[in-house]
Amino acid sequence: MKRFAFISLFLFFAMGARAQHNPDSLAYQLQRAKINAMLAQRAQKFGQYGESLAMHTGIFGLQTKKDIRRSNDILMDIVKTDDEIYKQLKILLDFRAYQQTQVQSRAYQAEENTVGYMDAINKLRNQVDRLKDESARQQRSAEKSSRRFAIALGLLLLTILMLLIWRGRKIA
Repeated sequence: MKRFAFISLFLFFAMGARAQHNPDSLAYQLQRAKINAMLAQRAQKFGQYGESLAMHTGIFGLQTKKDIRRSNDILMDIVKTDDEIYKQLKILLDFRAYQQTQVQSRAYQAEENTVGYMDAINKLRNQVDRLKDESARQQRSAEKSSRRFAIALGLLLLTILMLLIWRGRKIA
């Protein structure tokens, strides 16, 4: 049983560590949780404020200065909480803007890389085309040279044959 519990805890923490692969989104989620907790505190303080307004400890069921001060203190706490919520929201929005600029930067960089790759591919294609053209010209030149060589060899053999025939007639 202990072994099962140990394995379960290990898997739970391993999954949690795996889920936290992006620290930026983790920080964003933590900031949101902090703001949500502050909003819950604010709602609780409003409940306390409502209770303090309903509380009448004075003579004939009227509010005393102490009741009014307590209500004012609660309102001041609510205002302080609101100020802190606004600060935390600004941090959250700044963080969100930072994430968006980071995403745009990555997208721009990826686009630049893609354009660079496309330029390199086009240059290589042009180079391949030029090499093919050059190879075809060299092949035609080689064929022309081999034809000329064959014609020259044929003429040489024909000349030698004619010379031998002509010498053979002179001797005979």
